Amino acid sequence: MTMQWPEKIVFCEVGPRDGLQNEATLLSVEQKVALIEGVVDAGVRIVEIGSYVHPKAVPQMADTDEVARRFRRTAGVEYRALVANLKGVERALASGITKVKLTVSASESHAKANLNKTPLELIEGFKDCVAFAHANGAEVSGAISTAFGCPFEGKIATRQVADIAARMRDLGLTELSLSDTTGMANPRQVYDLSVNMREAFPDVRWFLHFHNTRGMALANMVAGMQAGIIRYDAALAGLGGCPFAPGASGNIASEDVIHMLHEMGIETGVDLDKMIALATRLREWVGHDTESSILRAGPNSRLVALNSARKQR
Repeated sequence: MTMQWPEKIVFCEVGPRDGLQNEATLLSVEQKVALIEGVVDAGVRIVEIGSYVHPKAVPQMADTDEVARRFRRTAGVEYRALVANLKGVERALASGITKVKLTVSASESHAKANLNKTPLELIEGFKDCVAFAHANGAEVSGAISTAFGCPFEGKIATRQVADIAARMRDLGLTELSLSDTTGMANPRQVYDLSVNMREAFPDVRWFLHFHNTRGMALANMVAGMQAGIIRYDAALAGLGGCPFAPGASGNIASEDVIHMLHEMGIETGVDLDKMIALATRLREWVGHDTESSILRAGPNSRLVALNSARKQR
């Protein structure tokens, strides 16, 4: 049997938000602006630039308003930001962001531990957010966190995810993300849930968002592609983690994703060498090693070039 692979993957860089939100080292506004402009220069066409949340909750995102005002916009690039409530939407639009993302956990335990509200209570509160955004010409997408597993509840039933997706869809959201917040997903589970969600909600543009906590993120991405999902989040250098989810570690590394896709002959539109250079600089800024295979070993092309040079000596 011949496997069917997508010709092209839609890639979103979430490093400026998810990659930095759990870091002990706070990057400057200038560094964040350089990161955003750098990934766009490398060919990335969707960037999650930060989150509009209370600075006491996530101090790493306290300067998102200033970052949003200062980075250079490039035509054809989607700049989106995470928001938690109506105030966040208002701040995002005031600083020039025209697409916001609302996130809710599929796990009631995780939602209560995070925001002291049930998922249904959170979704009810999103109604004003969506109405305000749409009234002011902004787009809204959604994310379902702990869609594959929760540190408090274990595996999440498909019906729980479907219920959240249906309620988000009823708000008018036609772009949703399935997020493996704590890296508990496995490839079979990813394939099954992705197929179920695509069949149940054929008008929704689905993203997958993986953390590499247990080393299965790339395998999970392959399973997602086999299920027909073509949109993926990743973070430079494999940084990331959720401040409100015990055990959460880094995102799947952008350079690892792009390298794998290019090796498979799948188009991304992204310059791998530029992304590696940015990831290397970012690792220096945060001041510690990261979970990036490509930063450790380099891409296959460099190894081949090195061995060819040695043979010619």
